[in-house]
Amino acid sequence: MSAPKRVKRAISGWVVLNKPYDMTSTQAVGKVRWLFSAAKAGHAGTLDPLATGILPIALGEATKAVPQVQDGTKIYRFAISWGSATTTDDTEGSVIATSDVRPDRAALEAVLPQFTGTILQRPPIFSALKIDGERAYDLARAGEAVELAPREIDVDAIALIEHSSERSILEVTCGKGTYVRSLARDLGEALGTRGHVSMLHRSAVGPFNDDDALSIDQLEALDQAGRDALLKPIWAGFTDLPEIRLDPQQASAVRHGNNVLLTGASAPVTLDECWASFRGEVMATGRVEFGQFRPRRVFN
Repeated sequence: MSAPKRVKRAISGWVVLNKPYDMTSTQAVGKVRWLFSAAKAGHAGTLDPLATGILPIALGEATKAVPQVQDGTKIYRFAISWGSATTTDDTEGSVIATSDVRPDRAALEAVLPQFTGTILQRPPIFSALKIDGERAYDLARAGEAVELAPREIDVDAIALIEHSSERSILEVTCGKGTYVRSLARDLGEALGTRGHVSMLHRSAVGPFNDDDALSIDQLEALDQAGRDALLKPIWAGFTDLPEIRLDPQQASAVRHGNNVLLTGASAPVTLDECWASFRGEVMATGRVEFGQFRPRRVFN
């Protein structure tokens, strides 16, 4: 007799997962969705299979908050192995170039300022970016020549943590769209050598960091009630944004997607991005123009 089919639940909130090594982000979302029997799930920012660290997984209505979290600042700690470049710019690829040059600490620290601020970066050819509707990594694996144009990225800070002749560990604070693998490649070239990522851990995404993280083993060890108790509320994804608190009449209007006039001496006149709440629950994300809250995405 076959086992009864699992009933999918309309459960909402955030699971801040410490994604394990050698698991894709899609596999991680699938596992968490199964553990929570969630009807809907998504993630805020892909991690490579060989990377570990913060993968915010949204369940239910929290999936509507993915864009805000995904656009948040990210922190990565990573290791560069010196002397070789690979097809993938990490340990997964084949070596395509080598160098006998090994940078010293002073040389590496001297070049880091070139990689802060708004800079141009060429994404790795093994990436999920699309070229004429096809993923770059699919084209690269098929042996086709892949050319990706450089793109502007924002690097807030980059610091050297440890250094040896063969390997250096760095920490970078950066914005959306930054490829750490490209950063390692470009640092190597700037130092007259070659380099690739040999370790990568994401320690923060937007409002979430390592202190919030749960492992799959931790989740598997709990029953359903225990897992549910660890879910972060939807609004946890918005703690970097201003909050607009609505009264009952305003909340009713926003629930139907209507604009509302904000009143009171402290009411904002203009906000590019914010979220509205009623009695501690998320009502909508949106903006404020001319003293009106204009909902962009409404939450049930």
